[in-house]
Amino acid sequence: MSTAISPTAYNYKVVRQFAIMTVVWGILGMGLGVFIASQLVWPQLNLDLPWTSFGRLRPLHTNLVIFAFGGCALFGTSYYVVQRTCQTRLISDSMAAFTFWGWQAVIVGALITLPMGYTTTKEYAELEWPLAILLAIVWVTYGLVFFGTIVKRKTKHIYVGNWFYGAFIVVTAMLHIVNHISLPVSLFKSYSAYSGATDAMIQWWYGHNAVGFFLTTGFLGMMYYFVPKQAERPVYSYRLSIVHFWALITLYIWAGPHHLHYTALPDWAQSLGMVMSIILLAPSWGGMINGMMTLSGAWHKLRTDPILRFLVVSLAFYGMSTFEGPMMAIKTVNSLSHYTDWTIGHVHAGALGWVAMISIGAVYHMIPKLYGRAQMHSVGLINAHFWLATIGTVLYIASMWVNGITQGLMWRAINDDGTLTYSFVEALQASHPGYIVRALGGAFFASGMLLMAYNVFRTVRAANPVEADEAAKIVVVGAH
Repeated sequence: MSTAISPTAYNYKVVRQFAIMTVVWGILGMGLGVFIASQLVWPQLNLDLPWTSFGRLRPLHTNLVIFAFGGCALFGTSYYVVQRTCQTRLISDSMAAFTFWGWQAVIVGALITLPMGYTTTKEYAELEWPLAILLAIVWVTYGLVFFGTIVKRKTKHIYVGNWFYGAFIVVTAMLHIVNHISLPVSLFKSYSAYSGATDAMIQWWYGHNAVGFFLTTGFLGMMYYFVPKQAERPVYSYRLSIVHFWALITLYIWAGPHHLHYTALPDWAQSLGMVMSIILLAPSWGGMINGMMTLSGAWHKLRTDPILRFLVVSLAFYGMSTFEGPMMAIKTVNSLSHYTDWTIGHVHAGALGWVAMISIGAVYHMIPKLYGRAQMHSVGLINAHFWLATIGTVLYIASMWVNGITQGLMWRAINDDGTLTYSFVEALQASHPGYIVRALGGAFFASGMLLMAYNVFRTVRAANPVEADEAAKIVVVGAH
């Protein structure tokens, strides 16, 4: 046996680029979210312009937060994790660079076209066909880089985090391509290849699995690497992680019809979506428990480590969201909750509490290592960010729960003669205090991102990336 030191460093450049843009897009996407939340409190903020109306800015907000902020976090962490767990450099620097610049181009395209009203009108799939094609090309390239790196790994074992990242990449490509099949009639207008109830079913097969694979499976890949790393403990149960993986990807794909209860979709399909959603609770909580139990013997670290706090609280919100989702999929609950702000609260329990918090924790973990620093510039600022994010999330989701149940009960209330007890405007007036609290909660969360940007800026400015690249040199032990 002899030790061979490879002169090849990991490709940290592309990881740094995605990590920085995660913060930038986070500020823009969440800032826009606060603005449109404020429009529902003060409608004058629509400015009587078509480009700044709620109806055009809301899809831009969802695209910026999901695909710009969340997407950059997923690209950056997956490239970081796959290199370190496979002990090999990304298979192609140029293809990795293309995924970075191509992804930014898609997001800039969204920034331009969505306020102009160019949209397919499909939830989470609003981008018109030229941008959808560019996105597909970038995504396939991403898959080639990721799986190509795994193929040339130096380790025999494929770490479980990479299984989750891999499933997220493959299924997201399938969902995006199938749902976007359409007939272009001009540069920015196309018509879906599907119609009627079929179009709705394909859209929610895509829409719910955009949540299930883009916003869940990908971030579970993040969880399985960064929680053990930050806690300095092994994954609680490797066997449970494999059961979690196969159960999750087998079940999640069937849950989409629960978005279409009491619609023209066949009743059996609605019921199938409901049943699969309820069963989905088991693997979801299996993963949450696995993450939490990884802290066995390390709980005391939460007192002094705000990065670990971000990661663990994100798991708590993941557990809560994945209990709430199956509950809301039950038809009788759905008859009250659907079309109300309760759904908005549920989405943001997942988006702010789970997705954003674990992304923020992962970026705080990576930045010092990417830039050759011992730690972030200020632990105190990370701590302040944690409390702003936590309080902001709780204010947001609690206000939307109260609003949603209020709306559901007011809309279904009837007088003895069968007429509606409340007008829609009365329900809207009752919702107004909740909208104020929601905007306040969002402002708390977004202000935390500004602290993060300052902290990252100071860390990067004091950094020496050359030292980081030296630290990334790979040591391979093998027989020669």
